[in-house]
Amino acid sequence: MALVTGVGRRAGIGAGIVARLAADGWDIGYSYWQPYDERMTWGTDDEAPELIQRQLADLGVRAHPVSADFTDVEAPGRVLDQVTEALGPVRALVMAHCESVDSGLLDTTVESFDRHFAVNARATWLLIKEFAARYRDPFGAGRIIALTSDHTVDNLPYGASKGALDRITIAAARELSQLGVTANVINPGPVNTGWMSPELVERLTAQTPLGRLGQPADCANLVAFLCSEQGGWINGQLLWSNGGL
Repeated sequence: MALVTGVGRRAGIGAGIVARLAADGWDIGYSYWQPYDERMTWGTDDEAPELIQRQLADLGVRAHPVSADFTDVEAPGRVLDQVTEALGPVRALVMAHCESVDSGLLDTTVESFDRHFAVNARATWLLIKEFAARYRDPFGAGRIIALTSDHTVDNLPYGASKGALDRITIAAARELSQLGVTANVINPGPVNTGWMSPELVERLTAQTPLGRLGQPADCANLVAFLCSEQGGWINGQLLWSNGGL
């Protein structure tokens, strides 16, 4: 079973990941947090949890959604407990959740800085910790994958907290070696899931050698490979999947 965090909108990367893993036969636990989307310009996709669950069922797998606020230090453990009770042990942990509110060096508030680190860095650590404590699958079968970003200019708390996420996840490749769990980070580059202006779309498309922006499926394909048996020798890496931006 795979647990994927950050599956709050049908247009999001998380939704693409769960659909791709389900196509490979994984049962899926997934988390979402609609109050975050309510604060953002794209708004809430109220029907997403139910419709995504139905989509996964149509693919022939079991699915269990969990609402989780990762500013709460107890949330990672609760999520693992709930999806394990519903679907069985978690063999792959894929972390696509985030807090991302633009601000720079001079206008970032302490509250915003702390929230970004709580969600993007601290929750990542706690999810990995809780996953490792419960892991019982065969040596070499476990997977940890986190999504990152290098966008820090005018996006200080997001980029800085994602940098911390990188180090935490890559450390797991060595610290969890006794479990045979691989741990990798993916930087998918800019993926337009509804947050880009037309001007930004045009500019970033022009900067990409392949002449298009990334799609959720592009990141999902790499996640699926890393979760497969064939991807088991890739470990402790930060991988770029951005079309050559």
